Amino acid sequence: MKVALIQSAPKLNRSNLNDVLSLIEANKDADVIVFPELALSGYLLQDKLYEDAWKIEELNDLARASLECDIVVGAALWDNDNVYNSALYFSKGSLLHIHHKNYLPTYGMFEEGRYFVAGETIISFSTPFGKAIMAVCEDLWHAETIAAISASDAEVIYVLAASPARNFSDEGISIESQWDALLKSTALLSHNYVIFVNRVGFEDGLGFWGGSRVITPMGTIEYNLPLFERGEKLCSLDGSLKKLGRYLVKHT
Repeated sequence: MKVALIQSAPKLNRSNLNDVLSLIEANKDADVIVFPELALSGYLLQDKLYEDAWKIEELNDLARASLECDIVVGAALWDNDNVYNSALYFSKGSLLHIHHKNYLPTYGMFEEGRYFVAGETIISFSTPFGKAIMAVCEDLWHAETIAAISASDAEVIYVLAASPARNFSDEGISIESQWDALLKSTALLSHNYVIFVNRVGFEDGLGFWGGSRVITPMGTIEYNLPLFERGEKLCSLDGSLKKLGRYLVKHT
């Protein structure tokens, strides 16, 4: 299974859809292409959210593009008269699954709870490449999410993020090491690959750090992208590592 990580810098307008379609065309040799949280919308939409949020029928171009390869992308999405911070999975010409972000940070620099409605579930779904599950950024910072992922029958976990950089030190940025711990714990507890795609760029003083990566079922970083730079990387996942992880748990 070949997965393309797209570490992009979304803008605060609807031109992101054309940018995403261009990146899909450039990376369609992958089986699955993965974009960050709110890749179609930008992060700090605030009162502009209700004007710029997408309706599902406006994303037919993405459905058509998924005839070439599967697509995982984040968007501000209208659904039943509410706007959600959502992860969408397109495959074989249709929208296969939507995950609405469950946990909306509303503290410090974050104001998501003022604008978005929270989702209530995190469930696995079938894809051409096995069962998958999606989480959006803050979701993974809650034990309930990691427990749900670990108890599920998912075979790959996609984590979409728009994580701002903060807490700089001589050793780097603490948010990166914190995310690394969460991602590795999720991989080890679920015995699955974890695909983490974080955005870069700046919005109103917020700088997003990137550092997208693939964590193996053994809890090691197999692929990663640099900090603070746009990038694309094609990654090949080794299905035998999942089987090895489960074997070791049963026999140790």
